[in-house]
Amino acid sequence: MTTTRQSLPSAGRRYLAGAIDVLEQVATHQWREIRSGAESVADTIAGGGLVHVFGTGHSHMLAEEMFYRAGGLAAVNPILIESLMLHAGAEESTRLERSSGMATSIFSDVPMKKGDTMIIASNSGGNAVGGEMARLAADAGATIIAIISTRHAEASGPKDDTSRLALVADVVIDNHGAVGDASITIEGLDRMVAPTSTVAGAAIINAIVAEAVEILIDRGDTVEFFSSSNVDGGDAVNTALVARYSKVVKAL
Repeated sequence: MTTTRQSLPSAGRRYLAGAIDVLEQVATHQWREIRSGAESVADTIAGGGLVHVFGTGHSHMLAEEMFYRAGGLAAVNPILIESLMLHAGAEESTRLERSSGMATSIFSDVPMKKGDTMIIASNSGGNAVGGEMARLAADAGATIIAIISTRHAEASGPKDDTSRLALVADVVIDNHGAVGDASITIEGLDRMVAPTSTVAGAAIINAIVAEAVEILIDRGDTVEFFSSSNVDGGDAVNTALVARYSKVVKAL
């Protein structure tokens, strides 16, 4: 019997149910990797280093998610390259993220040192810029955490191994997204809609932060994190942290 649209929950409800399922899959199957990433972040912060976060296209939003956020770690350096973001030209950003050699120029402006952590988000795990950034950071002595869709990466894959992020990363966290990211079928359409990578990626980022803070507290270490500017005392907390970190975090 053919399933009709009327017999299914609405597309929006199915999306929310699917997003919840994705998060449950991440929590169940990626916990060891999330914990490992959090330990690296905690070690970096305890050692006075920075957590660098990078992504292109929509993945750049995960760098912003971890940066200057209420309840977010202070020692975070988002690598935000306008030409790799969509608002500066969507088609051009896609072309550039596939261009070999661009990472070298970007990395030259990153205050990376041994013991730092770099988180790179790339749903496909196969764009040249992400893979090359990971190699440069690894060569500089950083621990690399990749957030990718394993299914997408295995289904498409890059033309060669030089840009395969998963081969470079010390920790690979699967966002459990579908091939192509879109997750919902709608009767009458021949393609799927509604991606999950940002929902899952933001949850992974914040799980790493929460776990890292708890690790640091349990060790007896000091943790610096931003406050909401819209609560009492928030501006004073944030102003002090900006003054401390603006010398090394360009985006501040």
